[in-house]
Amino acid sequence: MRSAAVTPEGDRIRWVELPGEEPARVYVHGLGATAPAYFAASAVHPLLAGRRSLLVDLLGFGHSDRPEAFGYTLEDHADALAAALTEAGVEGAELIAHSMGGAVAIVLADRHPGLVSRLVLVDANLDPQPRVPPTAGSSGIASYTEEEFLAGGWAEVRDRVGAHWWATMRLAGRTALYRTAVHLAAGTTPTMRELLLELKIPRSYLLPEEDGPLPGADALEAAGVAVVALPDCGHNIMLDNPDGFARATATALARP
Repeated sequence: MRSAAVTPEGDRIRWVELPGEEPARVYVHGLGATAPAYFAASAVHPLLAGRRSLLVDLLGFGHSDRPEAFGYTLEDHADALAAALTEAGVEGAELIAHSMGGAVAIVLADRHPGLVSRLVLVDANLDPQPRVPPTAGSSGIASYTEEEFLAGGWAEVRDRVGAHWWATMRLAGRTALYRTAVHLAAGTTPTMRELLLELKIPRSYLLPEEDGPLPGADALEAAGVAVVALPDCGHNIMLDNPDGFARATATALARP
């Protein structure tokens, strides 16, 4: 495991790195997840293996540090990830990013364009999310105040999200989980969707077929974003349909 200090206080982002050819591929997890657990099988899949691959845990999650003073906005996450990638000597990376990680990846590409050469977004957040009615994810967490969440709301979230998600969510700092969820639900200005539309790099968006058409897909495709629906999967596409995910990702990475 490798690491880099990404805050003035020395807080460290950690990642698992697989050797291979450049440019690097960077895998970024979703809310309450960890990249090695979600992406290890994808990174070594025959269709994707052979490239230098960094499976990164964002600050506050997985194996990375959990500073209480960090803001955990999407911009904060993007800048901390940029610091880690710079320390790792990464330039022009191919980012494969799931859910909340996709939102961070979009912001990273906007704020640090030299670090990102293409994006593969995996059912990523593009728009602000209403807090009512709350879901099990970011809007559900954001429906609490920070004090309520830390005092016991986290246990209610644990019971709602189920054992599979909690297996990695429990690794997150509770302050990190709460603040990240709040900022993810609020989105960015301009929104993540608007930022994505303006990027000039190859971009693809993968989603579960059973979710139906992606809202705003026509505008995304008109701007050059490939929108690809995959069968036999839910939100965690890489875990539910690993071969289909690898095929779709390999195709996306080969786009001119």
